[in-house]
Amino acid sequence: MSGAQPNAEDVRSLALALGFDLVGIADPRPSSETRRFRDWIGAGHAGSMHYLAEGVEKRVDPRLVMEGVRSIVCVGLVYDPGARGPERPGSALIARYAGGEDYHGVVAERLRALALALEALARRPVRSVAHVDTGPVLERALAARAGLGWIGKNACLIHPRLGSFLFLAELFTDLPLDFDTPIGDHCGSCRACLDACPTGAFPEPGVVDSRRCISYTTIELEGSIAEPLREGHGTRVFGCDICQDVCPWNVRTRREVPADTKGLRSRLAPRRSWRAPDLAWILTLGEQAWRAATRGTALRRAKRRSLLRNALIAAGNSGDAGLLPLVRAHASAGDPCLEEHARWALVRLERTGSDGSPE
Repeated sequence: MSGAQPNAEDVRSLALALGFDLVGIADPRPSSETRRFRDWIGAGHAGSMHYLAEGVEKRVDPRLVMEGVRSIVCVGLVYDPGARGPERPGSALIARYAGGEDYHGVVAERLRALALALEALARRPVRSVAHVDTGPVLERALAARAGLGWIGKNACLIHPRLGSFLFLAELFTDLPLDFDTPIGDHCGSCRACLDACPTGAFPEPGVVDSRRCISYTTIELEGSIAEPLREGHGTRVFGCDICQDVCPWNVRTRREVPADTKGLRSRLAPRRSWRAPDLAWILTLGEQAWRAATRGTALRRAKRRSLLRNALIAAGNSGDAGLLPLVRAHASAGDPCLEEHARWALVRLERTGSDGSPE
């Protein structure tokens, strides 16, 4: 490595040695994403995530996130990119990232190690602030600026070799580092993600209307999910990967996953209980059982009530008449939101044809 003043190559070597798969350096000054984000907020696409608007000034100007920031180290870590097996009858789907150890802690641990390594190399105090899907940071925009990929039509960051199943994180630092060059857009005329979305969450390429996005409705939204969107949920109870699963760049990824030299991917891999959880099991989870089952995972982001609501929708879409007794129990459990979703599911299940699918 170089002398006392770390340079961009030093940062890259340290980050890769700590287990990250991608690393780049971004300019902290505002970019063209500023207007796009303001327009997105103004169009109401954030839904009930009002905190996004409240931190808008910092989000569009990273220099307000940390005083004296001179460079932003952006890192990416591949997670669970393998092909899913066939869906088992009566099982639920959860987003690939959610069933293992909570990525916030795993990635933050590595970022702290990176900050300490940079300080040791510099032989002086190095001011830094770490963000892992936390705080007022436009992560995908910064990652794109740092050359980690381009923002695709599904609004995900896509790397040409590693695809989009990536955890992104940033280390704001006062180190003066050379910035990386952005990668051009390689989506071309492909519409796979836009056409595959079952709830029509893309009003235009690269723009997500959260109010129609399954990830938002199953995780962030509290209360009732709009009835016209429910069938599109299928059996998804936490998050959604459809727009990534159909992306041609992720088909490539399944052949090019980097070696898990630091064991990070094994920590992030879904626990056995969440790989294809039974809807019947979820529908019977009491508060204590839910706490035990979700402890240490990102599944805690959605409260137990939301998970049950989502499972009731999934039951209604499953065509599994064997779930009727459990759904009926929720239809008279005393929670207005769950009762309403249970009644919807009952109507669909009671119409289940002899072929096992809703008529």
